[in-house]
Parts: sequence; C-alpha cells; structure tokens
Amino acid sequence: MTDQPRTIYLADYQPYPFRVEAVDLTFRLAPSATRVLARLRFAPNPDRPGRHDLRLDGENLRLIALALDGRQVDVTPDSTGLTIPADHLPEGVFTLETEVEINPEANTALEGLYMSRGLYCTQCEAEGFRKITFYPDRPDVMSVFRVRIESDLPVLLSNGNPVGAGPGWAEWNDPWPKPAYLFAVVAGDLAAFSADFVTMSGRKVALNIYVRPGDEDRCAYAMDALIRSMRWDEQVYGREYDLDVFNIVAVDDFNMGAMENKGLNIFNSRLVLASPATATDDDYGRIEAVIAHEYFHNWTGNRITCRDWFQLCLKEGLTVFRDQQFTGDMRSHAVKRIEDVLMLRARQFREDGGPLAHAVRPDSFIEINNFYTATIYEKGAEVIGMLKRLVGDADYDRALALYFDRHDGDAATIEDWLQVFEDTTGRDLSQFKRWYTQAGTPRVSVAEHWDGAGRFTLTFEQHNPATPGQRAKDPKMLPIAVGLLNPNGDEMVPTTVLEVTEARQSFTYDGLASKPVPSILRGFSAPVVLDHPTSPEVRAFLLAHDTDPFNKWEAGRALAKDLLSQMVTAGAQPGPDWLDALARVAFDDQLDPAFRALALRLPGEDDMAQTLAAAGHVPDPAVLHAARRRMAQALAERLAPGLPGLMPKLAEPGPFSPEARAAGRRALRLAALSLISRTDGGRAAEAAFAAADNMTEELGALACLLDIGRGQSEVAAFGRRWAHDRNVTDKWFAVQIAHAAPDALAGLTDTLTRHPDFDWKTPNRFRAVIGSLSGNHAGFHHASGSGYRLLVDWLIRLDPVNPQTAARMSTAFEVWHRYDAARQGMVRAELQRILATPGLSRDLGEMAARMLGD
Repeated sequence: MTDQPRTIYLADYQPYPFRVEAVDLTFRLAPSATRVLARLRFAPNPDRPGRHDLRLDGENLRLIALALDGRQVDVTPDSTGLTIPADHLPEGVFTLETEVEINPEANTALEGLYMSRGLYCTQCEAEGFRKITFYPDRPDVMSVFRVRIESDLPVLLSNGNPVGAGPGWAEWNDPWPKPAYLFAVVAGDLAAFSADFVTMSGRKVALNIYVRPGDEDRCAYAMDALIRSMRWDEQVYGREYDLDVFNIVAVDDFNMGAMENKGLNIFNSRLVLASPATATDDDYGRIEAVIAHEYFHNWTGNRITCRDWFQLCLKEGLTVFRDQQFTGDMRSHAVKRIEDVLMLRARQFREDGGPLAHAVRPDSFIEINNFYTATIYEKGAEVIGMLKRLVGDADYDRALALYFDRHDGDAATIEDWLQVFEDTTGRDLSQFKRWYTQAGTPRVSVAEHWDGAGRFTLTFEQHNPATPGQRAKDPKMLPIAVGLLNPNGDEMVPTTVLEVTEARQSFTYDGLASKPVPSILRGFSAPVVLDHPTSPEVRAFLLAHDTDPFNKWEAGRALAKDLLSQMVTAGAQPGPDWLDALARVAFDDQLDPAFRALALRLPGEDDMAQTLAAAGHVPDPAVLHAARRRMAQALAERLAPGLPGLMPKLAEPGPFSPEARAAGRRALRLAALSLISRTDGGRAAEAAFAAADNMTEELGALACLLDIGRGQSEVAAFGRRWAHDRNVTDKWFAVQIAHAAPDALAGLTDTLTRHPDFDWKTPNRFRAVIGSLSGNHAGFHHASGSGYRLLVDWLIRLDPVNPQTAARMSTAFEVWHRYDAARQGMVRAELQRILATPGLSRDLGEMAARMLGD
C-alpha cells in the first residue's frame, strides 16, 4: 500500500478544538489549475478547553499563500494537511486565509472537485473536501458557507440561495450550518428542467433539474418524484424545506448513486433521466426512491448530521427507512417489503456472514469509504423499523418530533437518537442498543407445542454467531410478529409482537379451539434467520391462506428453497406440492400482479449457496446452476397451458405509465414470458422484442432470449439502436454478462472489455461489465478460476485511477470461505496478489486484507 494504514477508533473521539464560525470561498475555475481562495473565521471551542495546535486536512493541494489575521505565515504542508502550532495562534477569534491550486482534470478518483466531460462537479462525502482546500474535514465541524464562482461557463451553482451573479461569476450563500462533506460546486453548460413548489407554510421554492442540453425531455418523472417527496415529508414527518431553491444536477461520472449536498443534490445521471423508451420499470422505481432518499436527507443528515463517521448509520439508516416508507405509500407496502428483504438477504446477510461483517455502528475503521455498506444502510433501516414496531406508531411520531426539535443544527450520535425514544416512552433501550453494537445476523429457532386442551406454546432460541472481533455476544431484543391461523385458514389470533429478550424464551396462547398454524416473523419484523421446521403441506397452506403478504410470499419461497436444496443434495425432482402451489398463485387474479411476479421468481444461486452453506453443505456453483435451470424448466412446463392466456390479460392499453399498477402487470408479463421461452424455443420472446415500445419489455425480452442461449441478433440490434445513449448502453453490456452461460462468461467479458464503448474509467460502465461478473454466480465461481483472475486483473488496473470503485467491487470475494478447498485456494491467491501490488490504495488494501483475514 502507498502508506502505512492507520486505524481510527470510536473510543478516541474528541471534539475539534476550534469552531469555524464562517467560511468564504472563491473558485477561479480552470481545468488543470483551479485556484481556491478560502477565508475561515475560527473561535475556540468551549467543549475542548486549553491551547491547541490548528490542524487542517488537505490532500493533493498546492499551497500558494497562507495568512493568519492578515499576516503571512510560513507553513509547509505534509501529505495529509498542515499544522499551525498553538503558540503561533492568537487567543480568541482569528481569521485564516489560504490560496491553493488544484487540478480537477486529473482527478480520476472523483473525490473533491473533478471534471465530467467538461462539467465541473464535486463529491465531498466522506473526506473529499480536503482535496479542495485546507479545512477541518470532519462532520462535527459545521459552519455557514458563502461561495463565489468565477468562470465563463453559463451555469455556476453551489449550496444555499443565489445572492448575486454577473458575467463570469455567481455568488451563493447557505445560511444553514453544515459540515464540509455537504459542500458542492457545479459549473458547466447545462439546461434546466424547472418547476415550483409551495411549502405548507406558503413559501415558494424554485426547483431545477440541471442536465446536459438535449436531456431535458427525460426529467419529468424525477421532478414529479421530487415534488411528491417534498409533500410527503411535510404530511408524514412535518418537515418543510428551508431554502428558496432546490437544485439537482445529473452527471455521468459519479462513484455513488447520488449525494444530498445542501440545496444542490448531485446525481448519477442514470438516477435522473427516464423515458419509456430508455428506462425500465426498475429504473423508474429507483429514481423515485433515490430522489426521495436524497431529499429526505435535508432533515435526517443535513439539518441533523452525524457527530463522527462511526455514526453514519444515524443519517443513512433513518433516511433509508424513510424512503422505504415513502415508496410503500406511493406503490405497495407488501411488494416493497418483499423487495427490501430480498435485497437485505442478498447483500447484508451475505456481508454479515463473512469476513467483512461489522456492527451497524462500527468501533474502528481504516478507510471510511469502505463502510458505506449494506449493514450501514439496509440493516440500519431495519433497526429503525424494529424500533418503530416496538414503541408503536404514535410514540415513534412523538419521538421523531422530539429528535428534530432537540437536535436541529446538531452533529448527533446513536445515544442521542435512542435517548429521545427513552424520554418519549419511558422504555429502557439498553438491550435494544446491541443492534447497533453487535455485528452478525441472529439465528432464531422456533419449537411448537400443542397440549391438545387449548394451550399452544412457541419457544424461541436466539443464537448470535461470532463475527470478526466479536466472539461472544449477549442476546438481542427481537420483535417477532406472530399470528395464528385455524385449520380453515382464518385468523384465530391477529398479529401481535412478541418481545424476545432472552436466549431461550416461551410464549403461550390459551383457550384455542383447535391446533393453530402459526405465521411467524410477519412482515419480516426482525432481520434474523428463522429456523422453523415446517412440512411442505404447511408451507403450501400458508402460501394459500396467510393474511400477511410477506409471510404468504415467504411460504412459497421456502417451498422453493427446500426443493432446490433437495435437488442439489439428494437428486430430488420438482414435485406437485410446489408446482401446484405456484400455479395457484400465478393464475389467481385476486392477487396483485407484482406480488405474483415476485412469487414466480426462483431463489437466486448466490442466495441458495448461502442457504446450503448454512445447512452444512459445500455449494458447488455448477451443480446449483444446473439444478435451478431444471427447476425453472419444470415450472415452465407445469404452467405452460395457462401462460399464453395470461399474457393478453396483462396487456396495458394506452400510453406507457410508470405507475405501480402498470409496472406490476408488466413484471408478471415478463415472468410469464421467461417461462414460455423455455418451452417455445424463444418465439414469443423474439416477437415481444420486435414489438416492444418501452425499455422494460425490450430489455426483458432480450434477457429471456439470452437466458435460453438465443438472442444474438437481438443483442446486435439493441446495441446499434442505443449506441448513442450511455445509460442504455450500460444496460446492453450488463444484460450480456448477467445471462451468459457459465463456461462462456470469461470469454464474453474479455470481448466486451475490448469493445470501443467500454470506457473503464467511467464508474457506470465499469460496474456494468466488471461489476456484473459476480452476479453471474456459476460463471464467476467457475472451477477454472477464470472469473476470479479476470476480476482481480481489472481491480488492480482500476485502483490507481479510482480506488473507491475498485474497493467496492472487491466485495465479490467476501463469502469465499463457503466454497470448496480448490476455489478457496484460488481466491486466496488472488487476494494475496492484490495485497502484493505496488502502490496499492488504502481503500482496496483494507478490503483485501479484511477478506483474507490472516
């Protein structure tokens, strides 16, 4: 690695010795020599009394001048910043002025100020501001910013409200104190898609989405999502927007999805631009959710930020939970919950089960960029949901109101967050806090006992497995939602939340007329692995009768996973229990089409590998892939008589609509088309591709063809048709990787990386090809090791250019211990190859070392 990594510990936190009372910045933009002039007014911090050196962060800055209260000071920066000794500082308030030069054009890491095809833009979270100017770049240092931008570019933007502009300059003032990670500047030739919003107090807010000229016609849905988000936050949380303008800018080169900079959100263009011809239903859903997420940060992240980066889950987990609520209200809470759990299990449970497991609030890190993880975001949101479930809706609302009132303008902690709930409800949440401090996914086993005389007992045992750095753990507080059904399928006991607080704990129901069928963990009320031995007949009963939508879906999922496990380990074949149960769901017009589409989706291969490993089996990716294909073929043949009649019933007349009802019907149509393709040789999918008038069905039909080994002429036609559109071309690359035959994946990937449109320095394009490799489970884990070698070749190549993206892509190796010795040996060799690379970044080096675990 380029430098000796230093571990940072939560226990070492101390307040910064100074307060920054005001920040004035001037940017004189030039592609390779931008000048940044900073004027910072400091005052002693009473929370850190005494005399202290002034330490400012700074990287890749050429210091031109530095003055203290108008007097030039001779300071030599080091590689990470500069220090002015305490005895050189005036007592009380003082002003520091610096001038630095930076090179945005050469900034391929996309942190700080960089250029994206002629557009200047910034990314400062987590520690990018130190690449712009010398500053205490930490979230608990909050200040008001005034910014002047000087450039001949037509659009010059920063945080806050515009306060002046003229030929070649613009000035912005943000009246709300913020940490440096929320700072933003954008400059370029941009066009605005504009609207107005009137807040609940009657203030008019100007809304703008800035895009490259020619893209304005693909902004309407993003603007609609923004307006609905603003109104929803007022109605549900009582949060009103607090500036005169709200700007969004879409950029092509971006390491993340989007960034919540105060009043100036910067978005990956794929999460803004949408039209029926270029965006799928999944794209529309992501745009809606991410627009909402970044807007909701205005209060949960900006007005109240986190004291230090260990508290990252405070802003991210809460905001993910809020955007999940919003999407549920806009679309379907049942479908949204299933989708969220699928993502949680695929990403976070996987993370919790390997060497990268960490607590929702970690206690140490080397590189904070490596902790923007599913644990922080998705598990963090689950913890918020459990807390709401425990205290109830009314007390949750009261606690949030107190949180906003008490901590507006603060850099808060998890302790602050839990305290408002204790003050509101009188509950002791010390045990619940373990969700924040203990890593790992609890495993909960359930035993039933019926005494034959009206008493039914459920006994729960929780096991919290060891994770890196945490061997022994105490029991967590688990909210387990349970309902009881009678043998006719009617509710005997409605949903109640059982609070499991002990390692082993029983709950008894008395006075029951018959032995019930329990529906356990309704709504996925806690992020746990449930071990509840259940017969196929009971699972089929729950699939048919459970009134809880999540558990209804879960019963079908469990049937499929049980069967697929038996197919892999014992050579079983799909039988009528599962096939007939799925047939009833597929053709039940009383059920939401989106729910039916999810029910027909087979368990993924990575999900099944995780399930098999947890049961003590060593998963063979090739055997698993073949078994899943046999399973899909059996389902296709069972449903074949009814599927042709289902397709026309789901057709959507009239113009394309991205709304939930129409999207759900398209999802079921494509699920049916995928199954039909397995019995008709792809004829229906070829016709659907040719007739498609929207990207959802065009790309969906292409995927159906590729999945059965056909569609090469359609791939070529799709590539030619959309070669002018960067976001659609990303889809073209990704769909080929995702649906490649395992034996062909390495060769195909090599071919695609030689394609003239494969710009590997662009994060979206790199993710579309190299990032998609591990999603093709059997191909990536090919017995030859070709997938492993290919990924590491590209990670080593990308790391000097964009270490953040390289580090995030490396998580493909996080579960390598679950495979056979030969594959483990190959992965170990590849991780060692990464660590032996000269000049390795701290980002990728930390990830490889943690995964290697030696």
